[in-house]
Parts: sequence; C-alpha cells; structure tokens
Amino acid sequence: MTSPDDRDWLRSVVESFEGPLTRYARRITRDVERARDVAQDVFVRLCNAPRAEVEPHLREWLYTVCRNRAIDIGRKEGRMVTTDERGFVSLSSDEARPEAALERRETLGRALQLLDRLPARQQEVIRLKFQDGLSYKEISRVTNHSVSYVGVLIHQGIKSLRQSLVPSPEL
Repeated sequence: MTSPDDRDWLRSVVESFEGPLTRYARRITRDVERARDVAQDVFVRLCNAPRAEVEPHLREWLYTVCRNRAIDIGRKEGRMVTTDERGFVSLSSDEARPEAALERRETLGRALQLLDRLPARQQEVIRLKFQDGLSYKEISRVTNHSVSYVGVLIHQGIKSLRQSLVPSPEL
C-alpha cells in the first residue's frame, strides 16, 4: 500500500479495530503483550494484502487472521485459552436507580462466570456475536464452522445461560 488513500484507509482500520482485536487475541493468548503483538501482526499482514481482496470482507478477514495467529502462538507456548471474562461487554449505567444498576452488574458478573463454564466453542461464538458484533456468517468464516452450526452453538449457549440465571419455580 503506497497511495495516500491506502494509508488513510489503513489508519482508519487500525483506529477502529486495534482495541477489539487486541481484546480478542488476549482472550486466546491470556497475555496482554502477546495480544498486542498478535494485533500488530494482523495489521502488518493487512499492509501486505491486496486491499481490493480484503476490503469487501474486512472485519471477518481481520478476526480470522487474529484468531489463527493467536492460536498459533498459544500452541507454540502451550497456553491457549479461548476466553476471558474481562472485555466481554461493558455495562452502561444510565438507569435512574443505583440499585437497578447494581443488580444488572451482579447479573452480568454471574452471566460471565456461567459463560466460562460453557464449552469453549459456545463461549467463542457468543463472545464474537455479542462483544464483537460479528454476524453469524462472519463468525462462521472466522471459526470455520457452518453458519447453521454457529446458530446452534449460540442458541445452546444462551439457553444454558438463561437456565442457570433464572431461578427455577418451586413446585
């Protein structure tokens, strides 16, 4: 990439995706510095990729390269873990009652604990969907699962979370 337009495009991509990709890589590598290295490597690879081939599916391309690089590092170092409860979602508290905001934060904390108990595949697709905002199709391309299987994983994971969060009625 040598044109000023390409440099501006690359700069905007880095500004938009550096944080989310670093967070995603951190969940896999469990290390902030390695995650930063992975994100940096993604952008170096983006510089070397033909813009016309990458731009139509930029987000999924970035997440796929990030995932593959982070998994490679995890395999080499024997520390691969696919989730981390930090960075899943941030909860805004514009609610009028402080106790309602506290209750929501406690529920979120409980949901994150329960999320960590789900199978790794369910955790990953749920986080990609709700934290990173990827579509089922994009998640499918990132994880190499079919779109329908992504839907099944998300459905099963959310169903399990809902059952664990909602107290069962007493008979």
